[in-house]
Amino acid sequence: MKVLFIGDVIGRPGRLFLKSLLSGIVHNRSIDFVIANGENAAGGFGITEKTANELFAMGVQVITTGNHVWDKKETVQYLFSENKILRPLNFPPDVPGFGSIVFNLKNGLKVGVINLIGRVFMNLSDCPFRAVIPEIEKIKKITNIIIVDMHAEATSEKQALSYYLDGKVSAVVGTHTHVQTSDEKILPYGTAYITDVGMVGPMVSVIGVQVEQIVRKFLNQIPQKYDVAKGSCFFCGVVIDIDNQTGKATGIERLLVNE
Repeated sequence: MKVLFIGDVIGRPGRLFLKSLLSGIVHNRSIDFVIANGENAAGGFGITEKTANELFAMGVQVITTGNHVWDKKETVQYLFSENKILRPLNFPPDVPGFGSIVFNLKNGLKVGVINLIGRVFMNLSDCPFRAVIPEIEKIKKITNIIIVDMHAEATSEKQALSYYLDGKVSAVVGTHTHVQTSDEKILPYGTAYITDVGMVGPMVSVIGVQVEQIVRKFLNQIPQKYDVAKGSCFFCGVVIDIDNQTGKATGIERLLVNE
């Protein structure tokens, strides 16, 4: 099977550009399953029911998130019931939402998706390395096809997790930095990996935000409201080929499309 994993979707510009591309990519590349990180889909910070439904209507089947998942207050209640939007599994156990899902495709295949968050240079959460193993064991009773979104800042933490999970999951895909890396590979025991898949949003920006606002913050260190940049966008993602029976990855390809 072929899985398309889409980098962090940034605000309205990212949503609109994704809408213009997604059906064509799915058709031309015979994609079976689509995942997108949507934690910045609503105004560049957070996600709402409305923006999530936009992504679902485009053809995204599961949305992962990260540290910005709670930025819109209304999302807290929404995540009690919507299991196709994931928040990190290793958040405290009493928070609302779901850290994983087994998604049933129309062709009969089942795909597990797990959302994790890193701890290096980020707010502390439970250990992703320890939290993920029981979840993998639970999902393995249903399907061998498992995709992990590791939402983390440090490249070392993402790489370490990928080797820790090599052979246990189909892919470990990094998100959060919004900058696509060029280290896509298949690890020795059949797990696909990339340190960061990138983003979908404005090209002339600092990870999606207006350039002058970020530069000003670096110059004066005064907190301010950030706005999503305008102008032409680009799309980042990866296509992962997975053996239906074993769940091992057989290929991973980076996608980068400019508007």
